[in-house]
Amino acid sequence: MRHHRWALITVALLAVALPASAGTVFDAIHLSGTLRVGTTGDYKPFTFRNSDGSYQGADIVMAQRLAAELGVRLVFVPTQWSRMTDDFAANKFDIAMGGVTILPDRAARGDFTAATYVDGKRPVARCADRDRFVTIAAINQPGVRVVVNPGASNEAFARANFPLAELTVHADNPTVPDEIIAGRADVFVTDGIEVEHIALLHKELCPTAVPALFTRLEKAYWMQRDPAFNQAVDTWLDGQLKSGAWHQTLEAALASP
Repeated sequence: MRHHRWALITVALLAVALPASAGTVFDAIHLSGTLRVGTTGDYKPFTFRNSDGSYQGADIVMAQRLAAELGVRLVFVPTQWSRMTDDFAANKFDIAMGGVTILPDRAARGDFTAATYVDGKRPVARCADRDRFVTIAAINQPGVRVVVNPGASNEAFARANFPLAELTVHADNPTVPDEIIAGRADVFVTDGIEVEHIALLHKELCPTAVPALFTRLEKAYWMQRDPAFNQAVDTWLDGQLKSGAWHQTLEAALASP
């Protein structure tokens, strides 16, 4: 009887120690009582990490709602755009939230929710240059100084489309606009919603007068593969989208400094 009791205790301890990859993602979330959300904390209005370590942004609010819906504790796992795919593959978080773009490489590793926002690449520059950098060809010129944050879609787009320009990779995404304001760079090409927010925060900078967005992209939440977890997230998000709660949350984040 004593051996049987110790066997049960051992099994219970092993169950607590098992990572999510040992079973389903949903089982691991409920077993630990924790939802792990990977986020970069550098992409307003979706996610931003304050100096005190707290987070704010539209997708931060959504992460809080999702954890409440699942009845578990929320833990934010810091990541970076340049290492997000590796962190996802290493199972460091259950879901990535914070303006994550649907990309083929990401879709090959995990599942995406329905799109939360449809956007595209466009430039932001000093307001005096708003009518100058309106096409890819106008930016892809010798002497044009393009600044970009490292990793993911912005750097990939810049390297593919601006081979003749002078490209600088600036490690800190939130201070990329400062490089243009200080005159160390001329233009930054990023997602349209970030361009609008940059222009809201920095009166010296303006979205350029492009006739059309350079690309089309979709934002969504990137989930570890597990049908039960994916269905739970999809059902919750569908309610947020249909009720208008997500739209209201995004509008509030856009208006926030």
